[in-house]
Amino acid sequence: MAPEVTASGLRAGDEVQLVRTPPQHGQPASYTYDTIKRTTPLLWLTLCFALVVIAVARMRGLMAIIGLCFSGLTIYYFLLPALLAGEPPILVAMVSASAIMFVVLYSTHGPNLRTSTALAGTLVGIVLTAALSVLTIGYTHLTGIADETGGMVSTFAAGLDFQGLLVCGVILAGLGVLNDVTITQTSSVWELRAASPAMSRRHLFLSAMRIGRDHIASTIYTIAFAYAGASLAVLMLLTIYDRPLVQLISSESLAEEIARTLVTSIGLILAVPITTVIATLVTSPAPAGQPTGPRAPLGQL
Repeated sequence: MAPEVTASGLRAGDEVQLVRTPPQHGQPASYTYDTIKRTTPLLWLTLCFALVVIAVARMRGLMAIIGLCFSGLTIYYFLLPALLAGEPPILVAMVSASAIMFVVLYSTHGPNLRTSTALAGTLVGIVLTAALSVLTIGYTHLTGIADETGGMVSTFAAGLDFQGLLVCGVILAGLGVLNDVTITQTSSVWELRAASPAMSRRHLFLSAMRIGRDHIASTIYTIAFAYAGASLAVLMLLTIYDRPLVQLISSESLAEEIARTLVTSIGLILAVPITTVIATLVTSPAPAGQPTGPRAPLGQL
């Protein structure tokens, strides 16, 4: 058993999975360590997550969990089999992402005009992210096989378009953040219109964009740190090599993460003004002379 396994806190009574090698040439069957059974702690963690979400967000949190389950089922039962069957990865990713966003947005935020506006901005963001991914990956000559996992997949599933798979991964990676910014921008426009029904579309757009710029600044950090944390072992390994920074940046592993981060960030940044424009056009100013209050009918859409 590897030292890191025992160092993880493995104790007597913990369940592990073994790989059995059948008897060969008169030798008895042998067993080697495969992994630790983590089903129970992961189930408890999932239950804790669900309880916290529902306790804080209540019904909307429950619907968000249902949407998350649908997303997982879509990836497992549609996206992965389609990719392994050799279907076009970019098309599969865009269809999957669009289906997920339809269900997630409407189930979580309700079937109304505000949600439809956010969905329109999200779909435009998905298309932009896909287009930017194709251009970036082709220009940087990324192969889509940055580690041993990609190599193993290429061994067992020959003929796959790994550059297309990388585009698919970029689209999925940015989906949650993209949904976040489009919902936020749409809600900002609606709330601003409700607070000031007579505001012109120009002033409404400018006010909402001030909110959007603050959101963009914080979201970029979120994406960058998320990728840095997920790739910490890769970054440490590249640092150990003690090569010039320019060479490290050009390596497949690091270049792929940089491209993923930048493309996702550009996609969500462009989605902010696009969503704001759509929402501004959808919400009409109150007619002259109409009484205004803290809540206009549009705020209830």
